[in-house]
Amino acid sequence: MFSAETVTQTPQVYYRTPGVMTTLDEYAPWFENLPADVPSLVQIVQGLMLHIFWAERYGYTMPSARQSEVGLRTVPQKMKRLFELDSAPLTTPRPIERRLIGNCRDFTVMLCAMLQSRGVPARARCGFGTYFMPNHYEDHWVCEYWNADQKRWVMVDAQLDSLQRNILQIGFDTLDLPTGQFVTGGDAWLRIRAGKADPAQFGIFDMHGVAFIRGDLVRDFMALNKIEILPWDPWGHIVPDDALAATQDADQMDEMSRLSLAGDDQFGALRTFYEKELILHPAPDWKA
Repeated sequence: MFSAETVTQTPQVYYRTPGVMTTLDEYAPWFENLPADVPSLVQIVQGLMLHIFWAERYGYTMPSARQSEVGLRTVPQKMKRLFELDSAPLTTPRPIERRLIGNCRDFTVMLCAMLQSRGVPARARCGFGTYFMPNHYEDHWVCEYWNADQKRWVMVDAQLDSLQRNILQIGFDTLDLPTGQFVTGGDAWLRIRAGKADPAQFGIFDMHGVAFIRGDLVRDFMALNKIEILPWDPWGHIVPDDALAATQDADQMDEMSRLSLAGDDQFGALRTFYEKELILHPAPDWKA
């Protein structure tokens, strides 16, 4: 999971190649002829996948047996199931009932894999969207890619198609999220540590609070090291209750947050921190 040489790489080089979740393996040929522009790739992803919590909005009653598809971690696992449902090329939109069931993480991971396959640096970010409910920070994942022409990282919400944008009354470009529309886990953590935000406003369904924010911080930091764990994975510094989350290893959490927000010039420090923080490393018997 860690290579010493990546400490000296620029993030643009590091994120151009796949990680454990976005490697394509035997499915690489299916990605060879995909377009390289972001709008086209987002449209392709949306034609392949169906968000588990939005299925009924599309008129699809999802069989309970299909809920397990959100547990498929890697792109090859997703591809295997996708082709079991429909063997058409990736550029062919599937009927709703033959789309792969996923969540925001899965839309993000798939877009990252497609961008990387076209040589575009891309990474997943975990945090909170401000555009789902008023005065609420909704647990969410987005993709961030390097725009070489503009020389900046651009955040993309690959999940929100025209139906979802209309329902949510989105008035901004979801292919270039404006500052503040998405709050990373590290940003959220530092806000509550400084008393600038209410932890109860961060989460999803009936799950909110300091522990939830801390979990998204860890997930975002892992994603920045190309390990996009599942939203419910009990990993490393993730702890179950708010009191413990606010105190245990708080200094490490602060540093992880700072590094996740520091920008490209601190990329080597981010990778070095991950190398030394052994609690974040996968167990020897862990399988993606």
